[in-house]
Amino acid sequence: MNATAEHQEHGMSDASYIKIAIILAAITGLEVSTYYVDFGPLFMPALLTMMIVKFVMVVSYFMHLKFDSKIFSFLFYTGLGLALFVYCTALATFKFFVS
Repeated sequence: MNATAEHQEHGMSDASYIKIAIILAAITGLEVSTYYVDFGPLFMPALLTMMIVKFVMVVSYFMHLKFDSKIFSFLFYTGLGLALFVYCTALATFKFFVS
């Protein structure tokens, strides 16, 4: 068997990874700019939205969940949901959410 015949393309080209990295850097720049620009009540929702977009991009492209079997995505997001539930439950135990 030929070694090159067995090689399967997994993921994207190098140029695509560079584009994703540039997008992530731009979003990070926007996040940093929120410190210097007064967004008022939109401060926290803007940061959370940018954080979620970056998380999904990193998980999808750099961790290759977009290109793997859907069962891996299901397991990853189920574990993430469980971790968030446990974290919020622990914070609620210490009355973190009460003002």
